[in-house]
Amino acid sequence: MRMNTSVLRVGLVAALTFAGTQMATAQGVKQETKEAVVKTGNAITDGWITMKIHSQFVPEKALENSDINVDTKNGAVTLTGTVVSAGAKARAGEIAKATDGVKGVTNSLTVAAAPAGNAMTDGWIKSKIYGQFVTDKALDGSDINVDITKGAVTLKGHVPSQSAKTHAVAVAKATDGVKSVNDTLTISPAR
Repeated sequence: MRMNTSVLRVGLVAALTFAGTQMATAQGVKQETKEAVVKTGNAITDGWITMKIHSQFVPEKALENSDINVDTKNGAVTLTGTVVSAGAKARAGEIAKATDGVKGVTNSLTVAAAPAGNAMTDGWIKSKIYGQFVTDKALDGSDINVDITKGAVTLKGHVPSQSAKTHAVAVAKATDGVKSVNDTLTISPAR
């Protein structure tokens, strides 16, 4: 009996050690990934998540003429606005869910007809601006929020330098559909 209890204890200790190692490894990988993101200057903030999701909408043919707003709070994303089909609604949700840092998605998009002619929606213009910002090395270390109403863009948040601020405004102004740009960006060096 005594031998069986010892064997059981050894087995239990080995199983717990293995499980602990697996958890530590999984946490280490998760931590390494997060550290790698932070070390490259691309911390996953709510602003970054919003920008990344919008930028991923641009190449999606199904999402053309959509008017999508992305709100992110503590990694939880809410999609509101309109899309032209149920497939477009589903695709927007899939894109949001697959984005790094997203903890959950509430897809409140509604299906509505596309705007008449070639009119660009505010949501589509916002996605195009974010699409340019997210890949622009001159804006690394920035946390920019884009608000838009009837083609009038307001840039909020912070950038690491005056040159980044000037560049962000120039990019927004040069985007098709933008009628004006209100710059309220602040300069704060990257941390």
